[in-house]
Amino acid sequence: MIQALRDARKGCGWTQRVLATKVGVSTQSIKRLEAGMGSVSTLVAVMGALEFRLTGLGPGKTLGEQLRNKRLARNWSLRKTADKTGLAVNTVVCLEGDGGSVASLQVLIQKLAPTARRRAPERAYWGQGDKEDRDARFTPPGLLGAVTEAFGSIDIDPCGHELSPVQAKRSILLSEGGDGLRDDWSGRLAFVNPPFSEQQKWLRRAHDQWSAGRIEVAVCLVPTRTDSQWFHEVLSQSASIYFLKGRVRFTDPRGRTQATPHSVMLVILGAAENEKVTLASQLPGVWML
Repeated sequence: MIQALRDARKGCGWTQRVLATKVGVSTQSIKRLEAGMGSVSTLVAVMGALEFRLTGLGPGKTLGEQLRNKRLARNWSLRKTADKTGLAVNTVVCLEGDGGSVASLQVLIQKLAPTARRRAPERAYWGQGDKEDRDARFTPPGLLGAVTEAFGSIDIDPCGHELSPVQAKRSILLSEGGDGLRDDWSGRLAFVNPPFSEQQKWLRRAHDQWSAGRIEVAVCLVPTRTDSQWFHEVLSQSASIYFLKGRVRFTDPRGRTQATPHSVMLVILGAAENEKVTLASQLPGVWML
């Protein structure tokens, strides 16, 4: 983690002195941090300045919350965690409160979440001044309600997010080390609201999992892009395509709603005719003939 943090600083073109000034600490504090020493409070401040985030931990707004939720997800008590890491119980408690030392934090992460790594830097934004990644947008409850009314309860959400309103029996979360493009899907109904920047990867994955019989129905909410050769030669032959009327308003991680700058469609694999009729009665749109 420390090496990745150092690389992030260099990637910004900042010297240790510049980073220290931005965080409000001494240059020596940054040097100590990049040597694996210092306080977690300094580390958290530096991570914020560098927009450095970790994946593979539990959900939470702070690093301490993520550590605690990861521990609980693994059914580790404080005592068990202390025994496995060689840290004192009070040290674990301190780390879960965003305190303690960087050295202790590294020991805890190595044992508790060995697959934790730096999350890819955010790139493109929906709106000017919006600092949330364009891929972090959640399906409106009304649209989710129409999907479940037509197809029943959702068995798997392969693009899961801890803040998502999707109620699925199983969610694959990047924050817990999962990857819906790698991990097998299961159940009857998969609801897929994928990162729009990787639309075709997720449509191919849905088609593969459906073709393999791992799911019976896949409902994919994606931008209306029909220009690829694969869409024309493969997907359009096996999927039902429903073009939604108007612009759907998604919710960002801050709870704000914003319409997409483009139209969206539902790509549905395995839909029965009565399910299609019910869906159309709930959502304005038109089927591709």
